[in-house]
Amino acid sequence: MKKLGDFIVGKRKLILIITLLLIIPSIIGYAFTKVNFDILTYLPKDIETLKGEKILTDDFSSGAFSIIITNNMKDEKLIELENNIRDIETVEKVISVDDITGIGIPVSVLPSKITDRVAKENERLILVTFKNSTSDDTTLNAVEEIRNLCKEEALVGGMSAMVLDTKELFNSEMLLYVFIAVIFCILVLELFLDSYIVPVLLICNIGVAILINMGSNIILGSISYITKAIVAILQLGVTTDFSIFLYHKYEALKKTEKTKEVAMSKAIKETFTSVIGSSLTTIAGFLALCTMKLTLGMDIGLVMAKGVILGVVCVLTLFPALLLTFDKYITKTKHKELLPKFNKVNKFVLKHYKLIFIIFIILLVPSFFAQKKAPVYYKLDESIPESYGYSMATKKLRDDYGLVTEEMILISNKVPSYEINKMTDEINNLDGISFIISPDSLTKYGITESMIPEMVVNIYKSDNYKMIILGSDYDIATDELNSQIDDVNKIIKKYDKDSIFVGEGPLTKDLVNTTAIDFVNVNYSSIIVIFILMAIVLKSISLPVLLVTAIEFAIFINMGVPYITGTEIPFIASIVIGTIQLGATIDYAILMTTKYLEERENGKDKISSIKESLNTSVPSIFVSAMCFFAATIGVGIISKIDMIGSLCRLISRGAIISMIVVMMVVPSILILFDKLIMKTTILKKGKC
Repeated sequence: MKKLGDFIVGKRKLILIITLLLIIPSIIGYAFTKVNFDILTYLPKDIETLKGEKILTDDFSSGAFSIIITNNMKDEKLIELENNIRDIETVEKVISVDDITGIGIPVSVLPSKITDRVAKENERLILVTFKNSTSDDTTLNAVEEIRNLCKEEALVGGMSAMVLDTKELFNSEMLLYVFIAVIFCILVLELFLDSYIVPVLLICNIGVAILINMGSNIILGSISYITKAIVAILQLGVTTDFSIFLYHKYEALKKTEKTKEVAMSKAIKETFTSVIGSSLTTIAGFLALCTMKLTLGMDIGLVMAKGVILGVVCVLTLFPALLLTFDKYITKTKHKELLPKFNKVNKFVLKHYKLIFIIFIILLVPSFFAQKKAPVYYKLDESIPESYGYSMATKKLRDDYGLVTEEMILISNKVPSYEINKMTDEINNLDGISFIISPDSLTKYGITESMIPEMVVNIYKSDNYKMIILGSDYDIATDELNSQIDDVNKIIKKYDKDSIFVGEGPLTKDLVNTTAIDFVNVNYSSIIVIFILMAIVLKSISLPVLLVTAIEFAIFINMGVPYITGTEIPFIASIVIGTIQLGATIDYAILMTTKYLEERENGKDKISSIKESLNTSVPSIFVSAMCFFAATIGVGIISKIDMIGSLCRLISRGAIISMIVVMMVVPSILILFDKLIMKTTILKKGKC
């Protein structure tokens, strides 16, 4: 490692030049990395509902649809609007109630159960179908054009409108996320480090690592908007302490070594092993997300693991170069650290460690059950503010037209009309079915297929399938709708075993089922992987169990807060928060434990060892946790996208809870289980 340190110190100018050169392709890669705003596309590709979505795109050229609600628009203006919409690229069909009935069929002929869903006084609904998928760029551009055409005379609903609003809201906030995280982190570092310029150099160092990480995402093809939102702030929060550790080593060695170059070389050597060891648990935690069937986990996991690796590389190469280059200015801008003294806290822990452990044991079980009962929502549009176009359109469709949830049944063309009518009657008898429309059902009212315009027939019929549109009174992701979906599936499979029930409701139900499995897989895999790494790093069998239990307790407390407060959290937060908090904060426990083992190995008793461990470890843990908190809390407060805001609030709260647990519970565990630890841990001088 000495050679590595000497090389980095000797080639610091080259390192700075290479860094500047890497920034250019990173900016280009960042700009051209596609961002996916549709979470449902991360569902496993082999599930039936996604196969149905593909059939809609390939057979019906209806990869997506939007519903337009016009208000006080005259007939000639309506016709002009429809024609203008038809001219938009990727728009497949534009259908209104007049198109459905045709010239020779008055609207009054249709049953009120249908007409009430498509027309009100001074209002009309227009259905627009698109050739491409819900989140395809051409579809989103088309929805934007439609909104521009409608101006304030109409509202545009549908999933593509939701994705577009999410995109616009995210793009308006993304730079603010980074700005707030950087400002908050700098404030923390300015307070707790001893130089005004070091926090700026530290942020520049991590900023380069973040930029290279985000730019290199172009090789993945695309990343989710959630990944793009949280990766920068997580990388900032997680890797800051690596830089602080190197800086403190460097400053300490400057007092004993002849030159700053020798001090930095030794600092790199002494930092290398500890930084690599600490980062491994964090990387392992993020990679555990790759076990999710919902591939959003792989998206976040790969990008974050890559970010931590790049962060470590920059800490060991770029940061030393920056510190050496600006050493003169660092010295000139020195100030007194404002880091609080923890003497009272440490004395309290030493005096009341048995009581702290008893409280820990008492709270462990109820906190475990509380976090399991945390209210979770799966309805993706919960993240869209009420003032946005999609939310206003959805509310109007729900309140005025009773259109709560619309789904589609795809059934073989070979199934005769009388069988389809039997099937639709059976479905209509289910609780919560608001309407069901198919070409076959219109024959009951004397309207034959020959009387319906061809473009309307093509909506419902392809070479292989018929489409039946179904409306439900139940909302997305509710138990009532999920039960109804099961009932509808049982009915349609009786008439055609290859039939498929598609739409947002069935897709969201699959999301619920998939993430239920993911929650278990991710938690267990992250615990197992980190357990193994800790056993290797600490050379102990007992310590991984004890320390992971302590951090899991912090996670239970964090996730139990929503249950106590009755606050709903997005489903993705419930899955990934445990892994993120475990991977990012287990280092706090390792840092304290490593120091404790060193003191015990040097012959000190357990009380003296824990006292020294607290005195030396707590300040570092505090600064690290506060940086992690600062990087995420600002985004949690300002973000209007609840999917991002909730996740950041959980992460920031988790950093503080983990810090408190490590400062108070971990010392208690180390003291009380000292005999077990010493018997099951291999120290440098052999087993104690």
